[in-house]
Amino acid sequence: MIGQLHSVVIDAPDAHALATFYANLLGMEVKGEPGNDWIVVTGAGYRIAFQQAPDLRPPDWPDPDRPQQFHLDIRVADVDDAEPKVLALGARRLPGGGGDFRVYADPVGHPFCLVWDA
Repeated sequence: MIGQLHSVVIDAPDAHALATFYANLLGMEVKGEPGNDWIVVTGAGYRIAFQQAPDLRPPDWPDPDRPQQFHLDIRVADVDDAEPKVLALGARRLPGGGGDFRVYADPVGHPFCLVWDA
């Protein structure tokens, strides 16, 4: 091993707003103030960082000309219970999915999946 993962860093046109979305989705805490160029969410031994990228060209799943850039798989116990909650936070459902995952976009357009044991 050369090192350990410190952060996953996600670009966003409003770093604080996207950090708040993921903090609410994952039950984590936002560290940083609106207007900062760098915001971190922490909890349960994990850390995700968000950096200001005002000219971000968001992905357009599943268009290969605007690829997903990254995605997070988020494990849930009951996808039918979780889906309306993530939609209420500002996510939107995207095409695709399978027997144990559904695809969504965060408020900026980054895809993420809700996964479960099918």
